[in-house]
Amino acid sequence: MDRFITEFDVALRSLAGGAQARRAMPTAENTATLDSAERAHAAGLMRVNHVGEVCAQALYQSQKILARSPETRAMLDVAAQEEMDHMAWCEERLSELGSHTSYLNPIWYAGSFGIGLLAGLAGDRWSLGFVAETEKQVEKHLNSHLETLPLADARSRAIVDQMRRDEINHGQSAWDAGGQPLPQPIKNAMEAVSKVMTTAAYKV
Repeated sequence: MDRFITEFDVALRSLAGGAQARRAMPTAENTATLDSAERAHAAGLMRVNHVGEVCAQALYQSQKILARSPETRAMLDVAAQEEMDHMAWCEERLSELGSHTSYLNPIWYAGSFGIGLLAGLAGDRWSLGFVAETEKQVEKHLNSHLETLPLADARSRAIVDQMRRDEINHGQSAWDAGGQPLPQPIKNAMEAVSKVMTTAAYKV
């Protein structure tokens, strides 16, 4: 029952906001004033990042439900908490930028939960392989964000850089735990879904 309550609280925070971080939000000195275009672009990217964390929570929750081994479940738990930190940081930064999280979060969450169940049903090795591939693609997105975020927005850049470091660690942990490389068609499908999500989340 305690586990159910905890996971329900995670789902609620993912959809309604109010994520709580255990780690302090990354900081940066000398964040300059952004003009309206820079602020809008930074907000769009941070909204995309927040959606990524909403999806991560849904994926990890559903994969944990079907995990066969305690070790797999423990690895997913650790990663999920760090992703919750990311969600909280993105929420706070969006507020500072005078913007909002995606209005489509319930759709992103539901879709990701279903995908996570499919990954979990395939077994722990495939599920971990899915985590590793997801984190690899997320790392790519975050690298592109660091390239296009306004140089003056040192605060957002610090958050994204720490997120990128964490995602790399999550992916490596999944490989170390026995993740199975995914077939190329599945990787391609993941990239296509991600493109739809990031394009929509940037605006809505």
